Amino acid sequence: MPSQENKTNKYFNAPWMAKYNQKITSADEALKILKSGGKVVIQPGCAAPFELINAMCRRKNELENVEIYHVLLVGDLPYLQPGMEKHFKHKAFFIGSNARKAVNEGRAEFVPIFLSEVTLLFKRGIIQADIAFIHVSPPDEHGFCSYGIDVGNIKTPAEKAKTVIAQVNDKMPRGLGNSFIHVNKIDYIIEHNAPLMELPQVEPGTSKELLEVYDKIGKNVASLIEDGSTIQMGIGAIPDSVLKYLKDKNDLGIHTEMFSDGIVELVEEGIINGERKTLHQGKIIAGFCLGTKKSYDFIDNNPIIEFHPQEYVNNPFIIAQNDKMVAINSAIEIDLTGQVCSDSIGTRFYSGIGGQVDFIRGASHSEGGKPIIAIPSTTKDGKISRITTVLKEGAGVVTSRGDVRYVVTEYGIAQLWGKSIKERAASLIEIAHPEFRQQLTDFAKQIYKI
Repeated sequence: MPSQENKTNKYFNAPWMAKYNQKITSADEALKILKSGGKVVIQPGCAAPFELINAMCRRKNELENVEIYHVLLVGDLPYLQPGMEKHFKHKAFFIGSNARKAVNEGRAEFVPIFLSEVTLLFKRGIIQADIAFIHVSPPDEHGFCSYGIDVGNIKTPAEKAKTVIAQVNDKMPRGLGNSFIHVNKIDYIIEHNAPLMELPQVEPGTSKELLEVYDKIGKNVASLIEDGSTIQMGIGAIPDSVLKYLKDKNDLGIHTEMFSDGIVELVEEGIINGERKTLHQGKIIAGFCLGTKKSYDFIDNNPIIEFHPQEYVNNPFIIAQNDKMVAINSAIEIDLTGQVCSDSIGTRFYSGIGGQVDFIRGASHSEGGKPIIAIPSTTKDGKISRITTVLKEGAGVVTSRGDVRYVVTEYGIAQLWGKSIKERAASLIEIAHPEFRQQLTDFAKQIYKI
């Protein structure tokens, strides 16, 4: 991508250029506008604007009770360190691994909400942000900067914020779609070029045995996907394993809250082309990307990709307009009636509601759609069954038993739609780990009289 200096020279005579130059300042100077008790919304994911975040934290001794809002953000968050809670209070719409300890120790707070509704909090004035921290590409010839790899969770909040502070970075790809902000709408510009955060599909150190489990789950999920399907999937080893088994499919489409590196190869091979999509034909529709430079290079100025705000991407009524919509989501545990817990381990908050229910319900109402919950049959150490007699005390039901249709483990596929509690329990026991099937059966006989 061209450097910011080249951009400035190229558009020297553009009518917006004088305003752009007047707004350039340092992060420390721009952050002087933040006052105690202020509300800040931050562009999340791998697009986190750390030049602005670090400048904010350098002012900590001057600030108290600043509320910070965002979905999962990749990287070390200095405002979540012990001792910072009197200065900053993070309110998480989805809990990342870097925020989990702070939330469960009470130094940060969790806001349970569907991802489709996060941006509506700002659009409808439920949360009124004083400042939006954004991370954008250099402006094009018309003065428009792209939000790049995360549009879905920031564009609407930034439009409603009183002040917008932008980190302009020539490493940020120019993502297309409903994904731009004009320099006229930005109050402070900080030119700072730095590599973007990256999030690989598979966690380093994942055991060979666990990778084999993911592989079997991926193969089972892929067996449910027909030619011409439109797919939603998240990040991690299970989605990556699913993609590996789609190479014999044809004319697949993507409508997803997020995507990662795994889809790039399938697009390049022509397997994902969107030709049979019934909404946004030929386009990959997404809110954000959590990936590596491989994805970021692929995104840059690529007309096959359209980013949109999350209130559009995750709207179940929009999702349902894609025929053969396949939603692939994971969970922490599922009980024998089909209740799915995805956001907590008992009373300990772990992640969030995210877009699971949005896409489960959207796929359910799609013509030929298939909502799927895909989980390993046990925890990583093999000691606890993820298919349980009852959810742990305090566990949150993210997806209700009425929403669940397909559950997939490495041992097979259980189709629960239209089945009674007895039938559901029997089907789920069949795909549980063999070591736990007798225990589950004994419970089901006693409680559900199977």
